[in-house]
Amino acid sequence: MIPEIKINQQRIWDSLMTLGQIGGTEEGGCCRLALTELDRQARDTFINWCKDAGCEISIDQIGNIFARRPGTNPDAAAITTGSHLDTQPTGGKFDGIYGCLAGLEVIRTLNDHNIQTFRPVEVSVWTNEEGSRFAPAMIASGVFCGEFDIDYGLSRADSEGVTIGEALKQIGYDGAEPVGQRDIHRFFELHIEQGPVLEQEKLDIGIVTGVLGMRWYDLVIKGTSAHAGPTPMAYRQDALYASACMIKELFELAHSNEEGNTRSTFGCLDVIQPSRNVIPGEVRLTVDLRHSDLDGLQSLEQKAREIIAAIAEQSGTTAELNCIWDSPPTAFAPECIEAVGNAVKDTGLSYCELVSGAGHDAVYLSRKVPTSMIFVPSVGGISHNEAEWSTIEQIGAGTQVLFNVMQTQANI
Repeated sequence: MIPEIKINQQRIWDSLMTLGQIGGTEEGGCCRLALTELDRQARDTFINWCKDAGCEISIDQIGNIFARRPGTNPDAAAITTGSHLDTQPTGGKFDGIYGCLAGLEVIRTLNDHNIQTFRPVEVSVWTNEEGSRFAPAMIASGVFCGEFDIDYGLSRADSEGVTIGEALKQIGYDGAEPVGQRDIHRFFELHIEQGPVLEQEKLDIGIVTGVLGMRWYDLVIKGTSAHAGPTPMAYRQDALYASACMIKELFELAHSNEEGNTRSTFGCLDVIQPSRNVIPGEVRLTVDLRHSDLDGLQSLEQKAREIIAAIAEQSGTTAELNCIWDSPPTAFAPECIEAVGNAVKDTGLSYCELVSGAGHDAVYLSRKVPTSMIFVPSVGGISHNEAEWSTIEQIGAGTQVLFNVMQTQANI
């Protein structure tokens, strides 16, 4: 059936476009790195909107924000949703931000219709989800759920040596609430798909059943710096050439997987002390490996290590591969997947079940509370890009599903 209570599609769209101006780029995207002045402005704006909607605001020691609409039972655990406000350096207006503002729209719609819920309804903003300024990704939701301790989280530093703890103080978001002590009954995260499946299949909603496992590595390759002219090709220990060979082999390893559930990505590459006429003596790069199951991920890492070692030996270089982050494959709670499915059916929207290839804060939340996710299509399957886009109708449809599931769950 079509639900009688409708969210305000234009209102959430206007909120997205307004928040997207904070850090907006000339190409129509958004650059708002975690815990920068622009992030502070976005946080302040979000909190002001939540206060206008009658929410109670709490901030914990790692800067996570919680906007709470009380329920009739003050002791009941909350039905919580949310995502993040930080972006990639060339990010878009929807990644993460959509999930936060959709949660606010749920609260605004409950207010519009004077609906009281048994359980509190809560919207969360998780610090440094992207991992672009501070590695690893999803650090604050990881601390919240016990994956990392608070000292580890606060000590993560950016490329300039500024730690998360220092950055939180600089923008005034070093909260007092102990991390991880909020009582959450169930968690639902709404997000753009960031991939092409829903659009290609002409479907409205993705019911997310889990997330690929992923591991991040730092790879350091050392050869010998030498003059580009006098050194014949056969006598070189070229670190950049070795890295190029490794990238090619690891890319083809993932690409050859017939099931299509393997990924390998090399997002950063630095030549140490580069010069136009010097053979590179040291190269540092990042490696991102993903797979849908733990055995597959372990096998992928083993094959990657064998490829790297073989190329290093052939090229006369040395290579050191260090894993800095390991997130096992995640299966979401069946009861939450079912709840989302029922909420989608109430709308009459088309849907499918799928596994997310991207990491989200819901990964860590799922280790502490029953969790699932909702996806809406991404135009062209594009994300982490200034061209990232979803239509107003797609944004509205996903928000309607979130409202349906949260209203139902908040009265159980």
